[in-house]
Amino acid sequence: MKLAFWRSRIQHRCFSTAHARPAARPADFTHAVIGAGVVGLAVARRLALRSGGSVVLLERNHAVGTEISSRNSEVIHAGIYYGAHSLKTRLCIRGKHLLYDYCQKNSIPHKRIGKWIVAQNAEQQETLDKLNAVCRDILNVPTNWISEAEARTLEPDVKASAGALESPTTGIIDSHSLMMSLLADFESAGGTLALRSRVSDASRLHDTGWEILVCDESNQEFLVKVDTVINAAGLGAAFVHNLVLPTERHIQLYYAKGNYFSYNASRPKVARLIYPAPEPGHGGLGTHLTLDLAGRIRFGPDVEWSDTPESLDVNSAKLPDAVLEIQKYLPGIDTMALNPDYAGMRPKLARNSAMIQGQGFTDFVIRKEEGLQDWVNLLGIESPGLTSSLAIAEMVEDLLYN
Repeated sequence: MKLAFWRSRIQHRCFSTAHARPAARPADFTHAVIGAGVVGLAVARRLALRSGGSVVLLERNHAVGTEISSRNSEVIHAGIYYGAHSLKTRLCIRGKHLLYDYCQKNSIPHKRIGKWIVAQNAEQQETLDKLNAVCRDILNVPTNWISEAEARTLEPDVKASAGALESPTTGIIDSHSLMMSLLADFESAGGTLALRSRVSDASRLHDTGWEILVCDESNQEFLVKVDTVINAAGLGAAFVHNLVLPTERHIQLYYAKGNYFSYNASRPKVARLIYPAPEPGHGGLGTHLTLDLAGRIRFGPDVEWSDTPESLDVNSAKLPDAVLEIQKYLPGIDTMALNPDYAGMRPKLARNSAMIQGQGFTDFVIRKEEGLQDWVNLLGIESPGLTSSLAIAEMVEDLLYN
């Protein structure tokens, strides 16, 4: 449904906030999903298919997926980092299978390229041995141990002094093609996309459902009545959450900026993704080597805490630190061929929170809020959010309908 049409449809049902509200009016939509990143798109698509299209997807930007979803490593994760019983693990593993299947059926460019997590000393080897055991004995996630000698034969430019843990089900994906496909499914099912539509307030109705105050690019306001709301606003999820919860239940997000650096030399050459061994308490997975679908190398992200989610300029001053990290596993890198590329932002529920199970680890939060059974919050959705997106959509549907 086109934006102009839905606004004309809403306008005749809306009213100025200066006037008295009618006692009751029919809902404009069954569901409102706030945020059109890859997770919001996946949720909106699934609910539109379920509800016969009575879903509005509200996005504050001029296009879908312009924030977290377009500024990441575009990796399909295997689900090996996050601990045996975490929501991240469950949704990542389920999401990985759903995503590969969806890509195959919808001709989304992707490649099951595989990944090595490399160890340089006995302590890192022990960490990877524990990960390997959890994957084998509990998670049923395929992993293989690669000896130092085998690693040197397969990837002569990669340093893995104590071996490497191989993840053969890790892949890469064209996230933009994925989002366009999810959007096409959503609109084909009758869903309504509203771009440049910023949520500025939300009110619980006495009868049932919610009224959402939406502000467009010209600061004109619209009131939209819906039965249920899904907060998938990503970097803005705390703001939306705090609109409807009492002060004592407000949350704060912490923003971990990640700088990426491109590489334009032909050597060293690698055939798979290369990650350093995880460090407990670290805010990310380390400055790793990723490949795009054309085989081009880039490195990142690092972790740089930011006071604002809008700070997305690449910090060139971080390049020397990145070089030191990269040389630990790729000593032959031509440092002159590294250039600032882009930066992404990760919303975290605690400062210095880790993405790997261990000290400082914070899980996804996906829940109905107490006393608000028709409102679902998705909070702290960072990596592996892309991989988990279709599984998160399943979970939201389950929360609303079962």
